[in-house]
Parts: sequence; C-alpha cells; structure tokens
Amino acid sequence: MLSRKHKHILLKFFSMFSVVRGYNILIIVIAQYLASVYILAHDKPLREVVLDLNLLMLVLASSAVIAGGYIINNFYDSEKDLINRPQKSMLDRLVSQNTKLSFYFVLNFIAVVLSSYVSFRAVIFFSIYIFGIWFYSHKLKKLPFIGNLTSAILTITPFFIVFIYYKNFETVVFVHAMFLFLIISMRELTKDLENIKGDLAQNYQTIPIVYGEKVSKIMLTFLTVLTLIPTYLLVNYFNVGYMSYYFYFSILFLLIFIFLLWKSRSKTHYLILHNILKLIIVAGVFSITLINVDLLLNRI
Repeated sequence: MLSRKHKHILLKFFSMFSVVRGYNILIIVIAQYLASVYILAHDKPLREVVLDLNLLMLVLASSAVIAGGYIINNFYDSEKDLINRPQKSMLDRLVSQNTKLSFYFVLNFIAVVLSSYVSFRAVIFFSIYIFGIWFYSHKLKKLPFIGNLTSAILTITPFFIVFIYYKNFETVVFVHAMFLFLIISMRELTKDLENIKGDLAQNYQTIPIVYGEKVSKIMLTFLTVLTLIPTYLLVNYFNVGYMSYYFYFSILFLLIFIFLLWKSRSKTHYLILHNILKLIIVAGVFSITLINVDLLLNRI
C-alpha cells in the first residue's frame, strides 16, 4: 500500500502529466522520428538517422518547448477550462500556478540549452518558437482566424524544425505538410465549437462566437474539400507506398465527419468530431511506416 505522502506525490505527477499532455508529446516525438526516417531523410541509413545526436537534441528541445507551451496555455485558460473541462481542470489544479510557471521557465531554459548543442541558429529558432507560443496563449488565441491560423502553424513547427535540419525541399514534403496543416486547422475550429460556452464566458472572440456555428460548419466543410487536393496529389503523383490506404480511409472518416458535423448541436457532438480528427492525425503518424514497409530491413 502506498503511504499518504506517496499518493500525494503520485497525484501531483499525474496532474503535471495532464497539464503538459504527455501523451501528445510522445506522439509528436514518434512523428518527428518517423517523418525523419521515411520522408525527410529517406536517403540516409536508418542507423545514421536514429542515432543522430543533433536530431535527438532537436526532438528533445521541441518536446520541452511544447510541454512549456501546454503549461502557459493552461495558465491563461484556467478559468475557461473550469467551464469547458471541469474534471480535467480539477486534476490540473492539484499543482499550484506558481509551480507550473516555475516548471514552464525550466523547460524553456532546457530547450535553449539543448538546441545550443546543434547551432546558434537553432537557439534563435527555439527562442522565437517559445515567444510565439507565449504570444499565442496570451493574446492571439482570443482572436478569430488569426488564433486558429497561429495555432495550426505552431502545431506543425516541430516538423518544420526537422525539415530545416535535413534541408529536404522535395515537393512531397510540402504536400504532406499541406494535408497535416488542413487537418489541424479543422481540429482547431472544431475545438472552438466544442468550447463555445467557456470561450463566451471569458470573452474569447473565436470564429463560432463572432460568426456563428453555421458559418463555422461551412468553413469546416470547405477545409474538408481542400484536404482532397493534397490527398489526390499524394496518392496519384508521389510514391507513398501502402500509406495510400491511409489516405483512402481518411477520406471515408472525413465524409463521416461532415455528415455528423451538420447534425451536431451539443458539446458532446463536437467532442466526437474532435476525436475523429485526432484519430486521423494519430493514425497518420503511424501510417508513415507504410510508405516503405521493407525500409527497416533494407536500411539497417
């Protein structure tokens, strides 16, 4: 049996894990490595990519900045989350705001130190990334369009970091990025629909609040149609191997998404739609391995 002290420590750990969304960070780490192996550095030996210390430092720095971003976002959204996510908010509040802020500064410091191992340009890049996340959390997320666009850009920035490191300017990289950007943009707008109640109470000027749910649904439908462009290009003009099946299933899920979207009226409905998009994103991460199923055997 755990003592009362140990239980308290364990609860604090789970609270901080909830704040930094450790599961999301793990997915991003896996995505960065898979994107490096199968897309960005596909011409390099597997061992060279996996054991690249510079890549490891960039991935760890990205993870630290993202974790810090979740903390500062949680700090500014604490009142809103009490309305939108009361159960999660109760868990998050087991750690004091002062402790969260201290951890935020420590994580950002660690990110800068790790990036300094790679280059001074990496330090500048991560410093701008840290500022961008703070400015988004403090100001931009309350604004329609700008908040959604900034959030989507900040979300794909960890992949941009690896892209710059490998200097891979092949067209297929940009098409993959376009698909991911559109899906993430859809997720951000769906989250706004899901969180209308809390956003309204805290005077957030999101798209659903300023323009209404119908306009938001029209925009989501339009974004869904736009995803067909990179999907068509990737399946028909680039060698994505068996990952083409992932894109076919994505189209199916997006059709289901649109069907449910126009029938949605409540927070629960929008939460289901949000989870559909999260499933598409997470499935896409692991589907990268389908680009070349023999790669692990051939490149070791």
